[in-house]
Amino acid sequence: MKAEYINPFLESAIIVIEQVAQVKPAPGKPGLKQFTLVENYIFIQIGIHGQVSGNIIFGISEQVAVKIVSAMMGGFTIAAIDEIGRSAISELGNMISGNASTLLYNQGVHVDITPPIVVNSPDVSLEMAKTLTIPLIMEGLGELDIQFLIAS
Repeated sequence: MKAEYINPFLESAIIVIEQVAQVKPAPGKPGLKQFTLVENYIFIQIGIHGQVSGNIIFGISEQVAVKIVSAMMGGFTIAAIDEIGRSAISELGNMISGNASTLLYNQGVHVDITPPIVVNSPDVSLEMAKTLTIPLIMEGLGELDIQFLIAS
């Protein structure tokens, strides 16, 4: 994926996380890696279709997800991620992707996004995919990984 397609997702993620969690994330070092599911992580997949096609996967540890969901609930502390917590993290991914698609549209790139899905077990196309991964470091909360699927 080209930088002009990736940057709107980073910009959007920083804005949305700052709004919902009251912390400004900073991008970490990008890397190319094979997609793998990690235990005690939540992965949200959002498809992109149109002038750009692919998938964006947001990966977050359950421990960090608890902190973000607590912040999204106005500071009400939750102890563990349940269905409501998964829904909140899915909505976070949806908000980031929706804002990014608007930024892309403003650049003249027309895309549609799919509703977010929680990825519990990878399908063959995900297991075989190499991703460009960019971590967002959220001071006091942890990291959110944004993974851009690239054709292998």
